[in-house]
Amino acid sequence: MFAHTVQEWGRALFPMLIVLAVNLNNKKIIVGLMTIAIFLVIAIVVGWLRYRNFTFWIDEENEEFVITEGILNKSKTVIQLGKIQQVNIGQSLLQRIIGVYALDVDTAGSNKKEGKIRAISHGLALALKERLLENSGKIKSDVSNPEASETLDASEKPFINISFFSLFKYGITSNYLRTLGVILAFFATVYENVHRFMESSKYEANIDNYVGESLALKTGMILVGMLLLAILVINVLRVIIRYYGFRIARQKGSLLLSFGLINTKSTIIKPEKVQITTVSQNYFQKKLDILELRIRQATGGEEEKKRSAIEIPGCDARERDSILKLLFKSIPEKGVMLQPNYRKLVFSIFLSIVLPLGIAYMAIPSDVLSDFLWVFPLWTILRGLMLYFGFRNYRLFIHDKFIIKQSGAWDIANQIIEPEKIQALSVSQLFWHKSADIGYLTIYTAGGNLSFQLGDYTVIKGYVNKWLYEMETSDSNWM
Repeated sequence: MFAHTVQEWGRALFPMLIVLAVNLNNKKIIVGLMTIAIFLVIAIVVGWLRYRNFTFWIDEENEEFVITEGILNKSKTVIQLGKIQQVNIGQSLLQRIIGVYALDVDTAGSNKKEGKIRAISHGLALALKERLLENSGKIKSDVSNPEASETLDASEKPFINISFFSLFKYGITSNYLRTLGVILAFFATVYENVHRFMESSKYEANIDNYVGESLALKTGMILVGMLLLAILVINVLRVIIRYYGFRIARQKGSLLLSFGLINTKSTIIKPEKVQITTVSQNYFQKKLDILELRIRQATGGEEEKKRSAIEIPGCDARERDSILKLLFKSIPEKGVMLQPNYRKLVFSIFLSIVLPLGIAYMAIPSDVLSDFLWVFPLWTILRGLMLYFGFRNYRLFIHDKFIIKQSGAWDIANQIIEPEKIQALSVSQLFWHKSADIGYLTIYTAGGNLSFQLGDYTVIKGYVNKWLYEMETSDSNWM
């Protein structure tokens, strides 16, 4: 608790420390050391009070998990056991050094974790996780006996292990644009700072005075190669550090996931509480026989739904089928196919190609525009191909037990939901779409929304009526 307090306050005071370090002198060094000493003493007191005032227990009579915490003003958090959606066990680098684990409790009621225990033993964390996720009110594990829970967990052998080589293949075939954006933002910041320094110094920033055109071209090619290599290296390192040692084990009909190199994490997935399952794969991943599974359980708030998605990277087709069978008791099938009207492609071309290029043509001066005319056809071809393949892959498949939305131009994703887990449905139609009998469909679940645009409106309304009836008559336990 002391280390967490220091870390928490240190982040808040970091800008102030930077300012003091820049304007450092002999007097400020003494004042700074005294301030740090007082800061550490206060942090020790606060950490001790947090430790003494933090308690948690299970109220068996009311079926509730209770947490009390605070420094001077105490707060009490009460979580109903039946509302708990997810329990995560994690371990940061600092917690690994100390030898403790953190446990997070999440329900579908808010945008944050309702309960967080920062420092408990591994055995107690496993026993708590098992008890909190039980459907019945009887204790099946002895929370007061951590050793018994350790033995139980050790006996559960994983049925899927994501190998290092699979993670490597996933790292070199995923998240190109995200990594490219980070690298470009970094180099843009460095370039701007260097440019300002050169302008303020006696040196000229005009590189053309020192570098010939041929050398500049070679330098540009080298930089492009280095950029591509950096993307691959950063992707591989990110994937390996985050997902190293990824294993999946069965635990009383649920999936127990454990992974992480520096910050380890352990979480459990209950099939009845899974809302949306996404299977995504691009061309290179298909050739290497790897894919990504993304699972969303019931959470609160759109941002929390995105952040709390559980990723299973680098599994092959056989492992995918094993996971899907455990989640859905069968492999999801694609039934009747609905495809969008051609107007979706035309409207996308107008918004992504015609409109931005038209604005650029009118806004950019003619003398500058002549040097960049080559960008117009290049953008038209690249963006046009992405829109075409995105339109060709955009489909909605409807089966008696599953609804599958397929989308994507390069990474083709299949989002799978079960009709019985739908919370609400929305259908709409713009007045100029009535003659073409096309409209919009939005499916709301506790794990996120699924939308389909410009499909056959009459067919969509027929399925909506069917799903509404199933929603009213279903007694499934998905919350």
